[in-house]
Amino acid sequence: MARRPVLGICAALESAGWAAWKETLANISQRTYSLCVADAGAIPVILPADEASEAAPDELLDILDGLILSGGADLDPASYGAEPHGTTTNYKAERDRFELALCRRAIERDMPVLGICRGMQLLNVACGGTLDQNLADSRVHIETPGVFSSHPVRLEDGSLAARAMGENLVEVHSHHHQGIDRLGDGLIVSGWADPGEVVEAIEMPDKTFVLGLIWHPEENRRSPALHALADAARQEVAA
Repeated sequence: MARRPVLGICAALESAGWAAWKETLANISQRTYSLCVADAGAIPVILPADEASEAAPDELLDILDGLILSGGADLDPASYGAEPHGTTTNYKAERDRFELALCRRAIERDMPVLGICRGMQLLNVACGGTLDQNLADSRVHIETPGVFSSHPVRLEDGSLAARAMGENLVEVHSHHHQGIDRLGDGLIVSGWADPGEVVEAIEMPDKTFVLGLIWHPEENRRSPALHALADAARQEVAA
């Protein structure tokens, strides 16, 4: 019997409080990620930012079969050569450097990669793209801070995004105020939201499975996106 694929989930780096401890910097991963990975028949492994793995990511990637670039705070605009907009906050350069290194090397290895929200933005930056730091119609994507909004997304027929989701028109859980500006090298756009044709999905057609979704599929335990990643990783295990 083949072993379950191992999916690495990048952890956020945030201030947190629990029990008697307040405002302590912690590695955080919403439980929805690991639950969805387990539901998909894979083993979830949380990945904290690590300088050694940033410098030499292969040692860490060698124990994984797929990589999830999770949601979280804005990226440091310096990572894509920009000055911070007034709405760009809470970025952690340590996390950015670690995840950019992992993402770039995972792509080089043709490892299955799924970028979610911030993770889609990081995927674009890892490929040389830039971000729009404050979408003009961000109210569609973040109606209330801390609460997911819902809106439709149109996916390109035959795209990896459409195959992963199982349909071309999906209702999504959304919470972001930034988006794609200049598209990174090797990436194509495969999903859009109205109004304004905001980019909702990107992918790399010359790789086995490299997909970015600006929405949060992990907030829906029935979403097929994590299952699609696990299936791609399972093929890596079987190879």
